[in-house]
Amino acid sequence: MGTYKSGHKKERNFLKMGKYKFLEDVAIADSAFEAEGESLEELFEACAQATFEVMAETKTVEAKKKEEIEVKSEDLEGLLFNWLAELIYLKDLKATLFSKYEIKIEKPDGYKLQASVWGEPIDAEKHKVKIDVKAVTYHLLEVKKTDNKWTAKVILDT
Repeated sequence: MGTYKSGHKKERNFLKMGKYKFLEDVAIADSAFEAEGESLEELFEACAQATFEVMAETKTVEAKKKEEIEVKSEDLEGLLFNWLAELIYLKDLKATLFSKYEIKIEKPDGYKLQASVWGEPIDAEKHKVKIDVKAVTYHLLEVKKTDNKWTAKVILDT
């Protein structure tokens, strides 16, 4: 779901799905979204869901195959970047889409994320594949807490 700019301003509301929304007119030829969650774990899950929704209709992806992930970073933006980069890497390495996530985030020294993720091999007919996400970017990457919720802004290279 790449975005583009034309000679006129696009008049379109955010496409809302779950706890994330895709952002129009943020990045040319890339996909951008904002996500939210009541906890860091819920926020990171929403970011994973949005990332895979860019690639395929995730409601068609069954939780058949389990993978374990562990990533670390000194800060939350780095942790989110590493989390999404690892998911994209696994998608490419194992030709798998993911749809279910169990995440635990700790802060011993810096941040550490441990997760179990479930999905199944990519099937272009079953999963209604959209576009491929090549990478997550640091451009405008943001994780912050406001009031009682966590929010993130992410741009994906598509």
